[in-house]
Amino acid sequence: MLNKLSPQPGSKKQKKRVGRGTGSTGKTSGKGHKGQRARSGGKVPAWFEGGQTALKLRSPKRGFTSRKTEKFDIINVSDLNRFGEGDVVTREEFVGAGLVRGKNPVKVLGNGDLDRGLTVKADAFSKSAVAKIEERGGKADII
Repeated sequence: MLNKLSPQPGSKKQKKRVGRGTGSTGKTSGKGHKGQRARSGGKVPAWFEGGQTALKLRSPKRGFTSRKTEKFDIINVSDLNRFGEGDVVTREEFVGAGLVRGKNPVKVLGNGDLDRGLTVKADAFSKSAVAKIEERGGKADII
């Protein structure tokens, strides 16, 4: 049964065999006359512009990005609800809960609501985050 299986008619197509004498496709084998693309291995990347300055380099650059800016891992106040009442929450707890990776300093932002009092130790806090944490009887400590 399996030995009688074959592909659907027309689904398999033979590769065009070029450059095998005048009997197949003849002379230049569909590559035209001379030039880089007529040669063996004469392929260029799609974005190559023949040696002229590339569009990426010709286009104007705008703005400035400082390399000194500090990148923070962000946690919102609403994310702190997963910890228990009165807990002291540090970077290790954030990493353990999967909120941050632990590579960058941690900043707590005031997005969302907090429904328990916590002592939160982080590298930075927004003003609204400090207000929401202290409103619930918690404490925001900068480490």
